[in-house]
Amino acid sequence: MIVLSSESVQNFTPENLYCFNLSEVIRHRAWVEINQSALAHNVTQIKSLLSPSTQLMGVVKADAYGHGAINVAQTILESGASSLAIATLAEGVELREAGIDVPILVLGAINTPQEVAALCRWQLQPTLCSLEQARVFEETLSYLEQTLEVHLKLDTGMSRLGTLWNQAQQLVLGVQELPHLQIKSIYSHLATADDPDDSVMNRQKQRFESAIGEIKALGITPPWLHLANSAATLSDPSVHYDLVRVGLALYGLYPAPHLESVLTLFPVLSVKAKITQIKTIPSGSSVSYGYQYITDKERKIAVVSIGYADGVPRNLSNRLKVLIRGKIALQIGAITMDQMMIDVNDFSHLSVGDVVTLIGKDGQNQIKADDWAEELRTISWEILCGFKHRLPRVNVVS
Repeated sequence: MIVLSSESVQNFTPENLYCFNLSEVIRHRAWVEINQSALAHNVTQIKSLLSPSTQLMGVVKADAYGHGAINVAQTILESGASSLAIATLAEGVELREAGIDVPILVLGAINTPQEVAALCRWQLQPTLCSLEQARVFEETLSYLEQTLEVHLKLDTGMSRLGTLWNQAQQLVLGVQELPHLQIKSIYSHLATADDPDDSVMNRQKQRFESAIGEIKALGITPPWLHLANSAATLSDPSVHYDLVRVGLALYGLYPAPHLESVLTLFPVLSVKAKITQIKTIPSGSSVSYGYQYITDKERKIAVVSIGYADGVPRNLSNRLKVLIRGKIALQIGAITMDQMMIDVNDFSHLSVGDVVTLIGKDGQNQIKADDWAEELRTISWEILCGFKHRLPRVNVVS
């Protein structure tokens, strides 16, 4: 459906039916705006925390946390990032097909010969978590007559992927014996870097450095060491090492409230939709499925063209706040698959086609993904990754 303004209806002729503005068509229903200026600003801010010898690896997995991996990767590389991290082989292939040629680390596990061959084909750098996995790589690479740069992961307390930190020597010695593997880095991941109590993070740091010390005692010095995620990058320069792996902070959100004073980040993502109908309903009217909301008086409501199939959680029903013309309005009734209703009783001069901001800034008011996360008792990462691809990503510059 294309929503035509009153002016366009007046000027309508059969001849100009197909002479439409593509940008307007993309925004005919609901969309996600990606602020490229904010993204570049955030990279600059993060880089200001790093020494000249520490590189910035931009984490663009999960379609850059819902922001659009290709455009985000291009912008952050232009702004000062030197490498990228993704979770899956397919995510890496997407970036390579877009012409991005910097080092790309695959954070997830790769285990089959077919996947190893694909890594070689697309020049992606895998994470190795065990010696058994390394041997699968060696057998495949020997057959292909190719070598591959690999990153060895240690488990220092996350209990996810990786070899236990106190078995690091065995892993490194074993990989060193495999001629088709070249160790590019050794790294680990922090479980509680966003906690104001840094005792657990310090324990992980000590384990990591102990493991690295034992590796160096063997006469082996890995080219890169890395440990810091967004929270550690903001909170502790001692864990910056050779590079930092930054995700959430790139997108303008803080991993924890106590880190907000470290630097100034601007949210990159906004979610917007249009009003498709405005009407007045009488007192005692039910709104949406399940009769979760009954009007206490005659009320004017607006139907907005976005719903849970787009990534707006249904559990926010009757709790969601939106912005219209800079003012806060309340969502009422159950959020449906494609639509929701807004109480606009206190608004005048609204029209079909007016823009509703679900996440983002409008006038002096702002709604953040953090606000949704707090209401739902979850984390902002989940909110950002939840917006579906039927919402077009539109790049804007401010």
